[in-house]
Amino acid sequence: MEIKKRKSKIIKIGNCLFGGANPVAIQSMTKTKTSDLAHTIRQINMLEAAGCQIVRLAIKDPLDAAALKKIKSRVKLPLVADIHFDYRLAIAAIENGADKIRLNPGNIDNPAQIRAVVDALKAAKIPLRIGLNSGSVKDLGSRKSSMTDKLVASCLDYIGRIEKLKFTNLVISLKANNVLDTVEAYRKVAKACSYPLHLGVTACGSAYKGIIKSSIALGTLLLEGIGDTIRVSLTEDPVEEVRAARGILESLGLAHPGVQVISCPTCGRCELNLVSIVKDLESILAAKTYRQFYPPLRVAVMGCVVNGPGEAREADLGIAFGRNSGILFSRGKMISKVSAGDCVQALLRQINSRRKHGPANVKR
Repeated sequence: MEIKKRKSKIIKIGNCLFGGANPVAIQSMTKTKTSDLAHTIRQINMLEAAGCQIVRLAIKDPLDAAALKKIKSRVKLPLVADIHFDYRLAIAAIENGADKIRLNPGNIDNPAQIRAVVDALKAAKIPLRIGLNSGSVKDLGSRKSSMTDKLVASCLDYIGRIEKLKFTNLVISLKANNVLDTVEAYRKVAKACSYPLHLGVTACGSAYKGIIKSSIALGTLLLEGIGDTIRVSLTEDPVEEVRAARGILESLGLAHPGVQVISCPTCGRCELNLVSIVKDLESILAAKTYRQFYPPLRVAVMGCVVNGPGEAREADLGIAFGRNSGILFSRGKMISKVSAGDCVQALLRQINSRRKHGPANVKR
């Protein structure tokens, strides 16, 4: 199945192109005080290592805005300045090198203030994200309007006001805190404009619940060709947001799969600690060198003789375990017996021997 991507305007933020036929980009947000340079820079670098391509930072005061200049000189990811309430912080962020500004129509609504920000954006030649959230959206029209209609009406109104200022370097997001409102809002705005869309479910909770919500909402929209950048918003370390976003894109064939692990859920027939083995293997394979591995590899790690041999043979590499040891398969052929204690290293040796010089720029 091939996903037919929605036609949208191409936008550039720093060194990242998205919209049009470009790959869907992964975004996250730092959870530090932005002016705390050491911790903010450390977190940005950790996000980049995990596969993040765009990072947003909260700009709460002039110190945060001024910090952007020093941060930008020490990181590679493009920086989005997240602005609420005070338009002057947007202008200060632009002056200090922000690669994109996010404004919330729910709290920056004054025409003169909007014009001042747009003038600064034009001069800097950087884009604006119109970012709406269900927690701060304004009522336009009937107070009985659904959350979806409130988000879409407010968004289209703000777009119209910005376009009248002769500015169209825009990205749009409409995030609700539940799946159904989020999906419907993005479907409606996708038909109403051609700007690239940043997808996300806002305030979606802990990793457990948040990943479920985000996977359903973002997966639904991406399958319909809607979405140009994504964030999985979790009450969790932001690195987990990036890992979840990568998982969503990989499962839909929208990101280079690198080395993929196939493993059984285990049951009473399993006679070893397969959970620990798979966790150890996946923690190593999370490194950038394996995410960009070429050619892609499917590695099966199976716990018993029911489906184990079949899955192991079907994968590029696989181990089918019995009691404390297993048979290692390579492209369907048995090659050796492996102990449980040595299986992770045995798989890594096989994986590393298969690396080839592939495309120079494997998409993340």
